[in-house]
Amino acid sequence: MSTVILHNVVSVDGFIADKNDDVGPLHEWYFSGDTPITEPAGEQSFDHSGTGAGFKVARASADYVRATWASIGSIVMGRTLFDLVNGWEGQPPVGEHVVVVSHRPKPHGWHPEASYHFVDNIHTAAATARELAGDRTVAVNAGQVGGQFFAAGLIDEVAMDVVPVVFGSGKRFFGDIDGQHLLEDPHVVIQGERVLHLRFEVRK
Repeated sequence: MSTVILHNVVSVDGFIADKNDDVGPLHEWYFSGDTPITEPAGEQSFDHSGTGAGFKVARASADYVRATWASIGSIVMGRTLFDLVNGWEGQPPVGEHVVVVSHRPKPHGWHPEASYHFVDNIHTAAATARELAGDRTVAVNAGQVGGQFFAAGLIDEVAMDVVPVVFGSGKRFFGDIDGQHLLEDPHVVIQGERVLHLRFEVRK
């Protein structure tokens, strides 16, 4: 069965964007390095920057990011992110399939060739994403939907790319989750340039 990770870039005080969905400097490390992120075979570049320059990270981050992205088979996202990025125009940055949690259907005529599946609850989203991913990883975007997955016990690991910035307020990594939830000690700790990569298994 595939592993389900809750994954996002995040500020040191736990925010993935400000209240207006502006990510500020959170993604700068994706483009400020000297090492392109490509699939292991070197045939496909993960270029969804909108600049044509592609993702280039520091060497310290490259192996981790490349392996993480290559392992992902499907992504789960909420409707807010889908609308903000227009679903990456049917071409997700990683993986081949996307599951969107939304009470609204896919926009009429929107990229019919893309493997995007709209469902109205997190449990159907989890089942659909696992089936689509096969034995590969399911990556759930942090935020409200990600927090609901976490609270429901549907997350196996938490993966955070922590950027040294304090937002003070905004959209939280875990959404509006209540109460305390224990994680295991981090089994990945990688210091990049302007980012710290952390991964924790969820204690169940």
